[in-house]
Amino acid sequence: MINKKLAILVLLTFLSLGVKAQIDTTKKSPHKFEFDGQASAYTSYSPKNDLDMFIGGRYLPELNYSYTFKNESMLDFETSANMYGSVLFHPFNNSKTDGDIAPYRIWGRFTGKQYEFRVGLQKINFGTAVMLRPLQWFDEVDPRDPLQFTTGVYGVLGRYYFLNNANIWAWALYGNENPRGFELMKNNRDIPEFGGRLQFPVPRGEVGGTYHHRNTSSADLQGFAFYDNIPENRYALDGKWDVLIGLWFEAVHINKTKNVGMLTNQTYLTLGVDYTFGIGSGLNVTLESMLLTYDKKAFTFENTSNVTATSIMYPLGFFDNISAMAYYAWESENFSFFINYEHQFKKLTGYIMAYYNPDSQSGMGTTQFENSFSDPGVRLMLVYNH
Repeated sequence: MINKKLAILVLLTFLSLGVKAQIDTTKKSPHKFEFDGQASAYTSYSPKNDLDMFIGGRYLPELNYSYTFKNESMLDFETSANMYGSVLFHPFNNSKTDGDIAPYRIWGRFTGKQYEFRVGLQKINFGTAVMLRPLQWFDEVDPRDPLQFTTGVYGVLGRYYFLNNANIWAWALYGNENPRGFELMKNNRDIPEFGGRLQFPVPRGEVGGTYHHRNTSSADLQGFAFYDNIPENRYALDGKWDVLIGLWFEAVHINKTKNVGMLTNQTYLTLGVDYTFGIGSGLNVTLESMLLTYDKKAFTFENTSNVTATSIMYPLGFFDNISAMAYYAWESENFSFFINYEHQFKKLTGYIMAYYNPDSQSGMGTTQFENSFSDPGVRLMLVYNH
């Protein structure tokens, strides 16, 4: 994995050249420099937690450089850092702090007329589901997070686009360890991961097929056989259609080549639908349901659970939006709810959020939404993009 201090040094070196680069750039030049960033400040209050107050901030500075060749192919680079700090506390009693400066995106890409090749720390995501995402293999985006924050993965990604809108993906990842999405076991960071995806158009929609191979470890799981290296294969099929309503599905099967009990085979199936009602500015309603099963033998469906999620979005005006999202786990009868009011100021965006989360949030997977407290609470966030 790229050394963190070296990566940050490279970032700061690029940033120090940013102002001069913009001065030297002309409209006719094949060179293009851009420096921007996103700063956010947030606070939460969840009265039923021992540490009920939370205050934090994050800054994501980003520098982009691109060079366009005469044949219209392009070489571009993106470098950004994740600078954050937070404190979780109960007034005048106890506190817990967290903070770091880490690489966020560091990649280079070469793009041709029908292809692209990207290498480095990058975001990779695909699939059709919105809230319950079996294909959340490489990102940690929480659907409730208006900023859609996620850490990246180190790897190489190639994509080729056919003239009929079909496209093919191939990737190889290395140096990534932490679980992502619905993963229950860590990656073996010393063994490369690899896979590919094919997307192709069908009448009124598109269909995709995906494969991925990685090696995992059961070292952190209690009550399961210990293996330091477990080869794992994933197979997926997804599709989306735009008819009178939007329809989609994601189906994933995961098989481990060693016996780890009920975690040997995992199967996920999500079905989704959405429709925008002609009420006022347009009321968009989305509904998804996911079946999960964990079995020693494939497709026996002995340990199943079901989760249903819905979201409602309505624009109150040009500068205001309101949205709500709810999850219900049928077996545990756990219910979670999230509502978000957004207002666009001249240079800032403000959010007022209210939520209720159970102690165990089934169906959410591993996400990066900062401090998703249990029980009820409120959250305020202010965001500045430059």
